[in-house]
Amino acid sequence: MSNLSRFDPFSIEPVSEMFQGLFRPLRGISNEDAPLAQMKIDVTENDTAYQVKAELPGVEKKDIDVKIDGNVVSIHAKVERNKEQKEGERVIRRERYSGAVSRSFSLASDIDEASASAQYQDGVLSLTLPKKTASEQKRLQIN
Repeated sequence: MSNLSRFDPFSIEPVSEMFQGLFRPLRGISNEDAPLAQMKIDVTENDTAYQVKAELPGVEKKDIDVKIDGNVVSIHAKVERNKEQKEGERVIRRERYSGAVSRSFSLASDIDEASASAQYQDGVLSLTLPKKTASEQKRLQIN
C-alpha cells in the first residue's frame, strides 16, 4: 500500500524551504566594507522632548544633514574613505569606500524646530527634539 498525504495549497513550508538562506548576509561582504549599511538609532521620550541617538561611525560632521518636517525626522549622511598601504614605492593595497545612508521616521508629536538641537561626538549623533506645545482649540462664535 502507498501512503496518502493531504495536500494543503496554502501551506507555507514549501515556500520557506525555497527561500531558506536567501536573506543571510553574503560571505564576501564585511562590515568594514560598508560601515553605513544600516544606521542604528535609539529614540527615547519624556514629557517635553524626544532624545534621538544615531550611530554614524567615521562620518564627518559636515557630511550629516538632519531635516525636521512636522513630526517626521530625516537623517542623511555620506562618507568617502581612502586608505592606502605602501611598501616602498609600490602600492600594495588601496581601498576606497564611498556611500550614503539615510533614515526617516515619524514621531507621535510635532517637533518644535526652532528649539531643536544636535550634537555629534565620537560617531554618535545626538538630537534633542522638543515637542510643540498643544495649542488650545479655538472656538468660533456662530453669528
